[in-house]
Amino acid sequence: MTDPTAPPARPAAPRPLPGAFVLTGAFRVVCRNPRYLEELAARGLKILLITPESNREAAETARKDPEHPAALIDEIAYVDGSLDLEGSFTPGFAARARAWHGRYDVRGAYAVGETLVEQTGLLCDALGLRGPGPRATRVCRSKYLQRWYLDAFGPACLVVPPGGREDADLGALTYPVVAKPATRHSSSGVVAVEDAAAMRVLLAEYPAHETVLIEEKATGQEYSVESLVQHGEPVFTSVTRKETTESGARTFVELAHSVPSAPGDADAALLDANRRMLDALGFRDGIAHAEWRVGADGRPCLMEVAARTPGDGLLALYHLATGHPMEPEIIKIALGESAAYPAPRRFARQVYLDHTPGVLADVTLDWPGVRPLWVGEAGMWPEWPPGRAADPAALRALLVLQEAGARLRPLASSEDRAVTFLIDAPTPEDLDELERAVRAAVTIVTEPGEAAGEH
Repeated sequence: MTDPTAPPARPAAPRPLPGAFVLTGAFRVVCRNPRYLEELAARGLKILLITPESNREAAETARKDPEHPAALIDEIAYVDGSLDLEGSFTPGFAARARAWHGRYDVRGAYAVGETLVEQTGLLCDALGLRGPGPRATRVCRSKYLQRWYLDAFGPACLVVPPGGREDADLGALTYPVVAKPATRHSSSGVVAVEDAAAMRVLLAEYPAHETVLIEEKATGQEYSVESLVQHGEPVFTSVTRKETTESGARTFVELAHSVPSAPGDADAALLDANRRMLDALGFRDGIAHAEWRVGADGRPCLMEVAARTPGDGLLALYHLATGHPMEPEIIKIALGESAAYPAPRRFARQVYLDHTPGVLADVTLDWPGVRPLWVGEAGMWPEWPPGRAADPAALRALLVLQEAGARLRPLASSEDRAVTFLIDAPTPEDLDELERAVRAAVTIVTEPGEAAGEH
């Protein structure tokens, strides 16, 4: 029998929601950097991933393998959209992210790749999480907005929106120019053009819905600057020297990254311009990857800036150069923990090799202790233990990025590259000598004919 004089029972306290962290981006890019997953799992956080619908089959297959890093992911949400349609991922992203509201205590979010940078910025803004900030994530995802907000840092340009191609004053710029689709990445659709007539022809080849940025071609050595930023202040910055296909083609596919740039390069001017650029973006918390050219006058000219991890093997290069992985510091920044990162102590380089177009038959390497590793487009990259500062120069890996039987085309975008190697050394001179030796030891065999699956 209930005692009528007893005080009313207190309602049970609500159970705390499980802490979670949202990663976003292409599935293969997330899994290529498994340290993000390992860092979050070690903190006991639920790992939530938002990735494009096109990744569903690969992701669901990988999650069934207990040895695959994807096994650490607790939930995956798939969103429809297209990189060449501005904002097309946003509705699905918002719907999927809101479905987690009330089920998780989301404590951080980070865009591992370019695909969902803007949407991740909106998520951080809506939930009060640490991120680069809405202005930085929106502007960094749009080439023409970068020219609007960061006009003082870049070349003269013309923005051609959908429906404005016939009226565009293509003679207003000094040629040669470079045409860039406004929302793509990996150098897709980026082409150098010599005169207004050729530019008019090229404009007609882009899909009608795309905005195209046309800018006067900047000359000089290309670099990137990687910046870890916390509370609006850089806690680490470093300059990377880059080589592209520009010297022999109309395209700008990246062929080499050197971390850090050699002594005597234009580091001071670049770092000053980069800091002022980050201030103009109001960049708060995260990592920025900015691409610059330095002309004969020594003035840095901004090509573009991204509010996410640098692509290709740059994270691996920083690990080899400094002796420490960068991913843990990126996670710390996203969670509001104090972050720091050491200066490079070695020189590291990633090289992409050109190839003869055709069907990929084989890749051989005449090098003691190292064999070609066929990882394919979506394969996992291993982690290579960094050497000590004074260790001899070393070839860490030769990776084949395409499947046997794939058709190799001329290098027009990053996706066309097939073979890459990573090296590091105690001096820039040792690094250059090792690169020459490795190049001479690699053979890429292509044959005429149809690629596997072609008809």
